[in-house]
Amino acid sequence: MENTIDTKELNLTKKDFESDQMVKWCPGCGDYGILRSLENVFPLLGIPKEDFVVVSGIGCSSRFPYYMNTYGIHGIHGRAAALATGIKLTNPKLSVWMISGDGDSMAIGGNHFIHIARRNPDINYLMFNNKIYGLTKGQFSPTTPFGSKTKTSPQGTYEIPFNPGELVIGSQGKFFARVPDTNLKLMSKIFKEAAEFKGTSIVEILANCIIFQNKIHSMITGKETKEEYQLVLEHGEPMLFGKDLQKGLILEGTQLKVVELGKNGVTIDKILVHDSGTHDPGIHMMLASMAPPEFPSAIGVIRAVKSETFDDNVWASIEYEKDNTSITNVDELLNSGNTWEID
Repeated sequence: MENTIDTKELNLTKKDFESDQMVKWCPGCGDYGILRSLENVFPLLGIPKEDFVVVSGIGCSSRFPYYMNTYGIHGIHGRAAALATGIKLTNPKLSVWMISGDGDSMAIGGNHFIHIARRNPDINYLMFNNKIYGLTKGQFSPTTPFGSKTKTSPQGTYEIPFNPGELVIGSQGKFFARVPDTNLKLMSKIFKEAAEFKGTSIVEILANCIIFQNKIHSMITGKETKEEYQLVLEHGEPMLFGKDLQKGLILEGTQLKVVELGKNGVTIDKILVHDSGTHDPGIHMMLASMAPPEFPSAIGVIRAVKSETFDDNVWASIEYEKDNTSITNVDELLNSGNTWEID
């Protein structure tokens, strides 16, 4: 099947995708910026408005279908991936956007999460990671840091959290990106790249829950620290970060190491160059795993590997059977092969 992206001019604007519904997130919630970014990106994709579908599960993020003036489904907890896959298979021309949170994706929806990454249908998956259950008022989620005190862990959590990027890449996912909710320009750029990627494009958004997990990403997003703890990746460019881009990454043995240009003989040609398209998941896994304070957090498109899609393969199988079977209707199917009459 052809990609859903159609570049013809449609003269759509942000206003065409704004809903008439009141947005009911807490003042200061990071989700507002995500909504604005997506409203800005949809008109740029060259896709007719009626060909967009927004699908969600349950959670604060999952109110999204009400807030986008498109077709949409507010589904059940953890099952948005199944709904989105079914929609894409039924009508491959649709641009399907799935919205989910860290709990919806990786707790009750964990099995669907790994299998949508593995199957690779042409779906855009935005995962809002605020590392807490917000809608149900502050319980720890699968991404809540170890030892955090929450409503359901008053003495501190005793579970090792998931890293979404590790889970995607370990599940043979083909596209993974990460972006903070504070950088709307970069977020819009990544959403557009996700839309143009043919396959399941999973974007982890570092979202802030101002009520139950405020400043959880502050080391990465804080004004005073973001230069030190954000490595903004660009395909084909050296992996540089820090003030004046004076720090970078090299491989020392089989491990990543932070170095500083001009010290200990380190020159720009020794810095790793990002290749988002390599099939080998090793370096992508290492980048996804990096975290402060030892390393910066990898921001941008970490992995974007071309591959066959689930929906293309399903439709190819259907067309093959149409061309090669002698059975033309259900009656013929039921009476084919070994059949018996029971008296």
